[in-house]
Amino acid sequence: MNRVSIIGILGLLLLCSTTISAQKPDFSGSWTMDRARSFGLPGNMNQTMTVKQSGDEVSVETKLIQPNNERTVNDNYVLDGKERDFAPPVPPNAPANSPAPKGKRTAYWMPGNKGILVDEVTTTEAPKGPTVTKVTRKWTLSSDGELVVDMFVDNPNISYEAKRIFRKN
Repeated sequence: MNRVSIIGILGLLLLCSTTISAQKPDFSGSWTMDRARSFGLPGNMNQTMTVKQSGDEVSVETKLIQPNNERTVNDNYVLDGKERDFAPPVPPNAPANSPAPKGKRTAYWMPGNKGILVDEVTTTEAPKGPTVTKVTRKWTLSSDGELVVDMFVDNPNISYEAKRIFRKN
């Protein structure tokens, strides 16, 4: 084989691999958590999510369902790597007159567009002073088409990992 043919074939292979890795996953749809395969969450909690994705913007409506308690949390991620202010929900066990927590969020595509990463820093006023919580969420789609959300939480009181596996409805 001559040198020009080899260079042409290598160029074509490089172009094909770049095209394949450049495709971003689409998380859009209605998802229900597979409770049996998820961990790191309250024992009696179920969860559903409705995700709408348009380019680099992801909107999420999450329903957290527990006996005698259901709440909805709405989030919006702009996947451009820029830090943005966001309004974290008030914790369900917070006193009625507690100030709302404040948050900063950075969301971006993982290398190779394998999924997304969302980094959050939340400050909550507490009787002993402000409490800072850092949360990282990693969203990926499995080969079976399941949505896997790995979550890492760190604050002065506790550090833990949670994994939530969702099936598309």
